[in-house]
Amino acid sequence: MNFKISDCDAYLCEKLTLMKSIFPLILALLSYADAFSQLVINEIDADNPSTDTQEFVELKSENPYEQIQNKVLVFFNGGNDESYLAVDLNGYETDINGLLVIGNAAISPVPQIIIADNKIQNGPDAVAIYNGSASDFPKGTMASSDQLIDALVYGTNDSNATNLMQLLGEQTQYNEGAGGNTNSLQLQQDGSYITGAPNPRQLNDGSGILLNTLTISIDEDFVNEGDDLVISFDLDQPAEAQLQFQVSYNNGAFDLSDYAAAETIIIAQNQTLAQTVVTITDDELDEGDEEMYIEVSGLPNEYVSNNSLLIRVLDNDYIVEDWGVPTSPTFNHVVPLIPEGYYDDISGKSSNNLKQAIQDIVANPNVVRAQTYKDVFDILKEADKSPENSNRVWLVYSEESRSILDQQNSSQSAGKWNREHTFPRSRGGFSDIMGDSFADGKEVFWETSADSLRHANSDAHAIRAADSSENISRGNQFYGEYTGPSSNLGSFKGDVARGILFLDVRYNDLEVVNGYPDGEVGKFGDLQTLLDWHRNDPPDDFEKHRNNVVYEWQFNRNPFIDMPDLVEYLWGNKQGDVWENSLDADKVKNRKASVTPNPSNGQLFLSGSNKMEMSIYGVDGKLYQTNTIHPGWFRLDIQSGIYILKLTSNEVTYASRIVIN
Repeated sequence: MNFKISDCDAYLCEKLTLMKSIFPLILALLSYADAFSQLVINEIDADNPSTDTQEFVELKSENPYEQIQNKVLVFFNGGNDESYLAVDLNGYETDINGLLVIGNAAISPVPQIIIADNKIQNGPDAVAIYNGSASDFPKGTMASSDQLIDALVYGTNDSNATNLMQLLGEQTQYNEGAGGNTNSLQLQQDGSYITGAPNPRQLNDGSGILLNTLTISIDEDFVNEGDDLVISFDLDQPAEAQLQFQVSYNNGAFDLSDYAAAETIIIAQNQTLAQTVVTITDDELDEGDEEMYIEVSGLPNEYVSNNSLLIRVLDNDYIVEDWGVPTSPTFNHVVPLIPEGYYDDISGKSSNNLKQAIQDIVANPNVVRAQTYKDVFDILKEADKSPENSNRVWLVYSEESRSILDQQNSSQSAGKWNREHTFPRSRGGFSDIMGDSFADGKEVFWETSADSLRHANSDAHAIRAADSSENISRGNQFYGEYTGPSSNLGSFKGDVARGILFLDVRYNDLEVVNGYPDGEVGKFGDLQTLLDWHRNDPPDDFEKHRNNVVYEWQFNRNPFIDMPDLVEYLWGNKQGDVWENSLDADKVKNRKASVTPNPSNGQLFLSGSNKMEMSIYGVDGKLYQTNTIHPGWFRLDIQSGIYILKLTSNEVTYASRIVIN
């Protein structure tokens, strides 16, 4: 039955008419209340004087401690109306004032969500809150009003981003001020924004609870085992009553066995400072360098800790080897761990037959193993460890050591080290494959062969620890185009040359050629440069050690480290000659002695004989040096110039004109 107002009595009709008139108002009020309960953009500081390290966006909920569900904060570029950053808000909670801050680490009080410095664009741009998650807004997503909760279009004395405003349904673009300003934009009761001094985690009208910030600080960047570390806890304002809170120090393997410290800290009433001393245990274990994580908990609601701290704890039980770093090389300290008979099958061969025989060894599918790209980090930590400190790795190109802890694990590259493909992936045509992101250890591996080019991605013979920034700077340049930093001594040159030449033999689709073959995937240059580098920077103990380590993982060795003269038989001045294993004692006696390279930097390699008596003469006949040498690398302690080298033994006599650069 349909009921009409005309059918009712006078009193009821009056009531129904009144309800009919106020019902839209009730709906409007309910709608307003619902809107107010949503998150709003309360404040933004997109531009700072000098470098932007104080950027933030502050959101406000109707109630304090409101749990945020299924919300995302999206930043849009006013130039193309596309997103450039999306921050998931799901699971976060507003504070005692109903505020949630997304900003840089240097902001005080500390934001609940930290973003990188100089990340928020200055304008004309926009920030918006949506229902959804960051995955709904990949970089380049066009702005829209779909699922939009709140938005703010802003600039720094910029012309209006009219199209962006239209897409977001905004009528006003708010001006933070000229570039490098000290202002922020702050929401007012009427829904408009005004400029003022930034006040993160404080209500714009000055009401609410003023948070007292507790700052953790230390005077050192690191602490050694056996030393004491003083930690200060400093309040912005004196404590209104005695303040008691807890501090934790554990971080992974760094635990109570590594330190002694108070876990409860008290700041007295009307005071701002307390200190505690952490004593680092001086044990006799080489645990490697570790990091202590200093974190505060148990603060009352009106207090907030501005930071937590990581501090490096340096282990003093590191190992120092008796062999040197590449910039101060040593020779004949590290023994090449070559399996008996490993190179037997290459003897008596030449040219392509010799190259194939080498490949049959280093790519033997019944023996050789391929590891994951993630495993390479673990290989490098041992293969490229600094002989001066086993807790550090030696970096190719930059010729320095760096803590193993400084491995790059994010987009932040400054001060970090990473894996460097000496044969760039883009040049070789290989890249990450399924499983490469897992480190599963030595005993889990792929079978491989000479045709398994994909495994070159993780072949540690040609991957080195490198400074991340220098690695980026090198890019995919050929050697000869790239020669290292300007101050470099060139200690890496022979190493990378032998790694590149190894890949040429190991994989069928890779080749080292003369010149710079841009656009020819699989080809790499410059061969002549690499030959010169190989000749003038012979394998030292550092390189011999890494060859041993890589063999433990991959079950193949780099023959150009074990027998450097092989390079000449494949690409150099002995192409076409028959190779006889210099490591075969029975055959050595019947070979003539040879010394390479020539010219050299004073490092020479003797092959083809047993021990010999060496004499060095000037061209004027003056005797400069005499001593007994053995097959392998030896050094001439003479100045640059032209000399006569004479070697004698029971089997042979060898004399040659040599040039020392």
